[in-house]
Amino acid sequence: PPPQAEERILKKVRRKIRNKQSAQDSRRRKKEYLDGLESRAAACSAQNQELRKKIQELERRNGSLLRQLQALIKQTSSKAAQTSACVLV
Repeated sequence: PPPQAEERILKKVRRKIRNKQSAQDSRRRKKEYLDGLESRAAACSAQNQELRKKIQELERRNGSLLRQLQALIKQTSSKAAQTSACVLV
């Protein structure tokens, strides 16, 4: 074949090689990106679970503190009533 035809064939082969390499690189980058997203999603899920446990613990402690406060209010109001009674007598 004439030199121009050989050159066209060479260009075509080089282009195919470059395209193939580019496609491989693209698939590799996509896989790395997805792996990173999966890793972040797993980390976020773990953190979310920890935070849910912490919320449950805080809600439990809050309920306990509210009951203690209500008990103190009852004690204080009954003492005030007794003190008032003593003052009135």
